[in-house]
Amino acid sequence: MYGKGIRVPKAIVLGGYGLIGLACMRALSRAGFEVSGVGRSIRSANAVGLSVEWIIRDIPTITIKEWLAILDGVDVIVNASGALQDGARDDLEAIHVTAMEHLVEAAAALPVRIVQISAAGVSESASTAFFRTKAQGDMILSSRAKNWIILRPTLVLSQEAYGGTALLRAASALPLIQPHVLPNAQIQTVYVEDVAAAVVESAQGQISSGTIADITEQNAHSFPDLLAKVRKWQGWAAPVACPTIPAVFVSAAGKIADLFGYLGWRSPLRTTALAALADGIRGDPNTWESAGGSSCRSLDDTLALLPATRQERLFSRAYIALPLAIGMLANFWLLSGLITLIDPARAMSVLTERSVSSWVIAPTVLGGAVADILLGIGILWRPWTRHAALGMLALSSIYLIGSLIAAPDLWADPLGPMVKVLPGMTLAALVWLLMEER
Repeated sequence: MYGKGIRVPKAIVLGGYGLIGLACMRALSRAGFEVSGVGRSIRSANAVGLSVEWIIRDIPTITIKEWLAILDGVDVIVNASGALQDGARDDLEAIHVTAMEHLVEAAAALPVRIVQISAAGVSESASTAFFRTKAQGDMILSSRAKNWIILRPTLVLSQEAYGGTALLRAASALPLIQPHVLPNAQIQTVYVEDVAAAVVESAQGQISSGTIADITEQNAHSFPDLLAKVRKWQGWAAPVACPTIPAVFVSAAGKIADLFGYLGWRSPLRTTALAALADGIRGDPNTWESAGGSSCRSLDDTLALLPATRQERLFSRAYIALPLAIGMLANFWLLSGLITLIDPARAMSVLTERSVSSWVIAPTVLGGAVADILLGIGILWRPWTRHAALGMLALSSIYLIGSLIAAPDLWADPLGPMVKVLPGMTLAALVWLLMEER
């Protein structure tokens, strides 16, 4: 409790509903800060369940003048925003470099501390644009700002699953097998609450301005060993086989994931994530502890704090099943529409044989084929996926009702076209239920 007349310190967290940003907001709030969050999705902001002020903006588009208004009376701003790779919704240069330039210039004359959540291993000569642009943002902050701290966590583990941690969970949950991949990669982890604690220590002034520190556990793990530990933590049986995945297949998976990135999907299999894993995710915990920061938990201690519940196991399997379901639906609806357009007479004959009025047949068949194709394409475009799944349910319902009126005999065949619509509707409903807007 703060007494009468005692000013409550204010903190703003950029990317406040993200994996790290949300943990920072909660930790700062518990530490007595008045916390606000910044992000571009009101839906995601409302979904986290925090009673705080949200500033709904696309961070790279915030001008210097607007930053001055946002930073008025603010003591600490935590930059937990970022993107892994360029795509339909992300521009690395804009979010990591341009946004930092605007923020630093606006804060130049203000008594505000900037805490930057960067990443272990950043370098202007790094192998990926993610690390290079992060390094550029760090350089802008360290060379131009008055009061700043840069924190560089390794692979962040949390009860929440997102990005690389979701990939770990899904790969560990594969039935019967555990893929042997990236055997030479050395990975260090950090518990998200340890990152949040480092942010609080920085925000409270316990860490000197100008500190650049890695936030990480002491020991490193090979990627196969990390997978094995996560699998054991989740409670799955030991794998029957551990097939080695050739590097060429891993590279091909990354390139395919990159293509889907331009459809709005932020897959943890994209080449940036795979390159980061292959290079290893390492940090020096002494850089933080020597600055006066608290030591971070080990991987074993982190997993002990995160009990693997039934919900955890269901999520891991659903994470595998969801892209398979979307791919199957896309193929089914696209092929359905294309086959009909290739041979429309065959489809029309089904209605002609049942004495359906001729003026109804062509619009129904051709319009349905076009709608099938559009839905098959729509479900692949990330912003439209849930809407396309609902469209599939609606159009399937129309097909079912229409068949009961015009061709009820088709239902007599247990392997016929109408009975087979029902599993497709179930799959579409599954996609609609599992898709979450961020």
